[in-house]
Amino acid sequence: MEPTDSGAISVDIGVRMRQLREAQGWSIRELARRSGLSANALSLIERGRTSPSVSTLYKVSAALSVPITSFFETESQQAQVVYRKASERTRVPFTRGIWEGLGGETFVGAVEPFALTLETGAHSGPERIIHAGHEFVICLRGQLEYQVEDEIYLLEPGDTLLFAANLRHRWRNPGPKVTSAVFVLSGFPEGEAPSGWHLASAGAVAES
Repeated sequence: MEPTDSGAISVDIGVRMRQLREAQGWSIRELARRSGLSANALSLIERGRTSPSVSTLYKVSAALSVPITSFFETESQQAQVVYRKASERTRVPFTRGIWEGLGGETFVGAVEPFALTLETGAHSGPERIIHAGHEFVICLRGQLEYQVEDEIYLLEPGDTLLFAANLRHRWRNPGPKVTSAVFVLSGFPEGEAPSGWHLASAGAVAES
C-alpha cells in the first residue's frame, strides 16, 4: 500500500466506534453482548490494534442502531463548491485497502466520488451491494473484477463501467498487483451516503 500524505484527514474507525458506544452509555461488554462479538475484539479495534472486517462493522452498526456510514463521518459543513487538495483527502484504511473521499462527503448534491486502493485479494465482502442511484467506476491501475447481477466484468487501466446501483453488485481485486479505481455514485435520495455500503463494503470493507 502507498503511504498517506501527512496532511490527509485519516478517519480512525476505532475512535468513532468508541464515540458511538459511549453516546449510548454502553460499556464494551454491553456492546459485545448486543453485537455477538467478543469484548476483547472490540477493545482491540477501539485501541487501533486491529482493523475491523465488513461483517464486524455491520454487526456493531446493527447493535448501535446507526448506519454503517457513521463510522466514516467527519464533522464538516456541506458546501455547494468543494475544492480538495490531494493531501487533504479524507482517508479511511481498511483490511487490504484504503478508501479516499474526493469531496462528496462535504458536497450538498447527490453525487459521491471516492477512490479505492486495493491490495491483491481485497473484495467488497460476501454479500452483494444494493443502493439507490447510479454507479460509475474507472480502473486506473491493476485489475478490478466487478459482478453486476450475473454478469462479470474485468476492468483494466482505462476501462469503465456504468450501471443502475439497484442491481446487485460486488467487486474484488483478482490480480497480483495493487488496484486503484475511482467510483462516482449519483442520483441517490437526499441524506443518503451510499459510499458507506462500499466501505464497510469500504468498511470498509475487504475481509481477510
